[in-house]
Amino acid sequence: MSAPPQLTPPARETAMSIPRHLRYTWDHEWLVVDEGNATVGITAFAAKALGDVVHLRLPAVGTWVEAGESCGAIESLTAVSDLYAPASGQVLEVNTALTDDPGVVNSAPYTVGWLFRLRVENIAGALSAEAYAAHCAHTQGDRR
Repeated sequence: MSAPPQLTPPARETAMSIPRHLRYTWDHEWLVVDEGNATVGITAFAAKALGDVVHLRLPAVGTWVEAGESCGAIESLTAVSDLYAPASGQVLEVNTALTDDPGVVNSAPYTVGWLFRLRVENIAGALSAEAYAAHCAHTQGDRR
């Protein structure tokens, strides 16, 4: 499965890539909305902090997820982290390619490493790229 067509890969994905066309959450998820459907993933910042992703528990197709609530988990070699829904809505699709290769979340978090798509009913407090960059700098203790 490839990335949905509305995702435009950055010129080069790096640990601190923050594509300007996406919206972000305080919990380091990203989303992009196209005609009422959102594609969701975790940011490069989160992927780097987690380390090598080895397993994903994604929400089931057809289930309802609530903005800000846990809807899955991401397991790395060193930790298990909750996955939070950046918006409320019904899950339309999950990226099944990640079942065989969850490490794609680390290498291409904004393109083929997307996690799921949902029919958006409510987006709660999404951050702009600039606001998210400031949040990451603060999280790292860098207050530039």
